[in-house]
Amino acid sequence: MKKVGLVMGSDSDLPVIQKATDMLDSLGIPYEVHVYSAHRTPDEARDFARAAADNGFGVMIAAAGMAAHLAGAIAANTVLPVIGIPCKSSVLDGMDALLSTVMMPSGIPVATVAINGGANAALLAAQILAVSDAELYAKLAAKRAADGKKVLEKDLAISAQFNK
Repeated sequence: MKKVGLVMGSDSDLPVIQKATDMLDSLGIPYEVHVYSAHRTPDEARDFARAAADNGFGVMIAAAGMAAHLAGAIAANTVLPVIGIPCKSSVLDGMDALLSTVMMPSGIPVATVAINGGANAALLAAQILAVSDAELYAKLAAKRAADGKKVLEKDLAISAQFNK
């Protein structure tokens, strides 16, 4: 199975990345986590992205706040799918990062999840990998079914309490 490469612009983004690694662990997907800054370590970020396909990665996830150029910097240096996670900051509650991540120029796409959406970034990465992995596809289908079952169980409990 291909690995997922997770890159954060700062170790302050680790709680968001942890949501992604927890989800990847639950699905049995291998990954690597690194701290590279689009601005402070541009050469290392570029080198990691350029070597990603040769190093067994199938999808990249990049988490960054504020200017949030990391996902774009990664995407500019690989043709692998890149998923951007805009991270909340104290300045504009993550709206700056969201807009920076989603507004990529034509030809350099970055899929973007919600602000601090680490779990969804991991799920999207898993769905991308599942296109060519039937076992992973089955795991994702089972997770969806289990998640739906939990909602219906909550509906039954609420209905029993209020719908008399």
